Amino acid sequence: MTEGTDTGPVVLVENEGGVRIITLNRPDRLNALNETIMASLADAAADAARDGSVGCVVVTGAGRGFCAGGDLKGGAMKPQPANQDTGGRTEQGFARLRGFMETSRLLHEMPKPTIAMINGPVAGAGIGIAGACDLRFAGESASFLSAFDRIGAGGDFGSSWFWSKILGTGVARELFFLGEKLEAQAALAKGVYTRLFPDADLRAETLKAAHRLADGPRMGYRYMKANLNFAEDAQFEAALDHEALNMGLSTIATAQIYKATQEAKAQ
Repeated sequence: MTEGTDTGPVVLVENEGGVRIITLNRPDRLNALNETIMASLADAAADAARDGSVGCVVVTGAGRGFCAGGDLKGGAMKPQPANQDTGGRTEQGFARLRGFMETSRLLHEMPKPTIAMINGPVAGAGIGIAGACDLRFAGESASFLSAFDRIGAGGDFGSSWFWSKILGTGVARELFFLGEKLEAQAALAKGVYTRLFPDADLRAETLKAAHRLADGPRMGYRYMKANLNFAEDAQFEAALDHEALNMGLSTIATAQIYKATQEAKAQ
C-alpha cells in the first residue's frame, strides 16, 4: 500500500483465515480521507473482491475512530490545465472522486459478505463506506453523523443511496438535512448499526461473525447477496425469477463442493 503517514501505510491489510481485514490508518486524523488513502482503499477493496481465498471482508479504522469523512485540511490534488483528454477542473475532479467511490460499489457488490467494524465516530464519506457494507457492528463509543450539511455538500460514497435503502427515505432525510449526531444506542435503535458491543469486545465479536461467514457456504452467501442486492430495486415478479434461478445455482454448487470435499478426504 502507498506510504502516506509517519506510521506506515495509510491502509493496512491483514488476512486471518478466510477473513480480509482492511484498516484505514490515519489515526491522528480520525482516518479522514485524503487522495492517498482513498486511492489505497479502492485498491484494497478491489483486491479483496477478486481474491478467491477471501470469504468475508471487514473494514475498520485505526485508533479511536472509523472514519471522520473527507480531510478538509489535507488539500486536494491540483488539476491539470484544461485539455482534450481530461477536460477542465470540473471533469477532472468528477473522474477522480468517482474512481475513489468504487470502494463503496465493491463493498456492496462483491460476491461475499462485508462488515463495517465501527470502533468510534463515523461521519461524512465514512457513512457511505459503512452503508456499503452488508453488516455494521459497532462499539459503544461509536457515533454517527452525516456532516454534509456542515460543509454545504450533497454527500458522496453512496451515502444518500445506501441510507435511503437501509433506513427508508424519511429517516435518511432526517439524518442528512438536520445533521444531528447519533450516539451508539440511538443509532442502533434507528437501525443504523446491526449490533452493538462493548468497545473491548468489538473486534473479537466482529471477527467471530466474520469467520462464521468465511467458513460457511460461500456459494450460498454469494447468491444470497445477489438476491438481496437485486431486491433493492427489482419488481417482485423479477425478484422471484432471480431467486428461483439462484436457488438452483447455489444448491448445485454447494452440493458439488461438498462432494468434492468428501472425495478428497477419502483419498
